[in-house]
Amino acid sequence: MSKYLIFGATGSIGSKLSEKLYESSKDVHLIGRDEEELKKLSSNFNCEYTVLDILSDNISEFVKDEFNNINISGVAYCIGSIDLKPLKLAKKQDFERCLSLNFFPVIEIIKGLQDNLKRNKGSIVLFSTVAVQRGFSNHSIISSAKGAIEGLTVSLASEFAPDIRVNCIAPSLTDSKMSKPLLKNKIITDGIAKSHPMKRIGKGEDAASMAKFLLSDESPWITGQIIGVDGGRSSLS
Repeated sequence: MSKYLIFGATGSIGSKLSEKLYESSKDVHLIGRDEEELKKLSSNFNCEYTVLDILSDNISEFVKDEFNNINISGVAYCIGSIDLKPLKLAKKQDFERCLSLNFFPVIEIIKGLQDNLKRNKGSIVLFSTVAVQRGFSNHSIISSAKGAIEGLTVSLASEFAPDIRVNCIAPSLTDSKMSKPLLKNKIITDGIAKSHPMKRIGKGEDAASMAKFLLSDESPWITGQIIGVDGGRSSLS
């Protein structure tokens, strides 16, 4: 049986995606930094896991060696960050750090797995943010990195067709460990929720459901797309 690699498997979206794939009888392989959480999830989903610091060197060689003898049908990079700061306070290092987490590892992972995915007619799912297209104050750091992801998505979809599909999901703010500092104030949370036509904050399962669809055989004619899973915020608010 071929595997689906979930990078950032302990996060809100990554864990829900892993759960949904498991419920569909797919074999997932969890990848993340928190070994204790990975152990717990791997027990729930009856799967293997790999502890990996995505900021380490030689990611391309690592994934190639680690998964060379395994058929890979899909890869989801569910790792992200929330980097909010006015431009006048932002430093070059802020942009470099954001790219080092959100963008550069994606390139190395895909390079390492490209041949494997090609053999298996695989699918890649990346993640952006509604802020790239919508435009929000203080989002220049994260929007720059995720804008690069959107450009990479379209470019690789063209380069890899028809052998590998590449798509990107652009969520709005999702309730997660990462967003807790932003959502701890109920007044602020309610205000953000009301800014969405659907009148709520996103959940991990919202984007995970779309990611599962894009990784599956149910979306064989979908590639090169940036898909908003954002409660309507990008187009209706």
